[in-house]
Amino acid sequence: MNNKRTSRSQAPVIPQGEVIGEFKTYAEASDLVNLLIEKQFPGGQIAIVGKDLRTVERVRGKLSNARVALGGATTGSWLGLIWGLIFGTNPEAVTTQDAFAPVISAVFIGAGVGMLINILRFAFSKNKRSFISQSTVVASKYQVQVPRNLADQAATILASKTLE
Repeated sequence: MNNKRTSRSQAPVIPQGEVIGEFKTYAEASDLVNLLIEKQFPGGQIAIVGKDLRTVERVRGKLSNARVALGGATTGSWLGLIWGLIFGTNPEAVTTQDAFAPVISAVFIGAGVGMLINILRFAFSKNKRSFISQSTVVASKYQVQVPRNLADQAATILASKTLE
């Protein structure tokens, strides 16, 4: 039996190594990683470490019964369309209108059911908020790290970039 652990099954750890760049945005750190990889630096040895993490919740809009109903109708319509296409088409129908009538009915029934379920769920929810938001985790700075034994190779690549 093989007890070797792969990198996928190992518990996450904070990478140790030399910081070769520190940036205010993730995009800037990512640009440095792209440069290193383009210059044949081993990509599996690079880490972008976010420091001073914060959760940011951005309010996207007001949540009302109408918005909840519209969201439910949209989801229900898609489910009804899929249901209708799978179970409702009639290949033996004389006209195209007759063939797709069950599909159209399924879309409208799905919209109604989806709307009803969403409105009931919203009405009975205990954590009732009147807004929609999206949470993200952001860092105040991003560090690009490489193992100590590869720091000189990374520094050489960075020096050649500044000379260009």
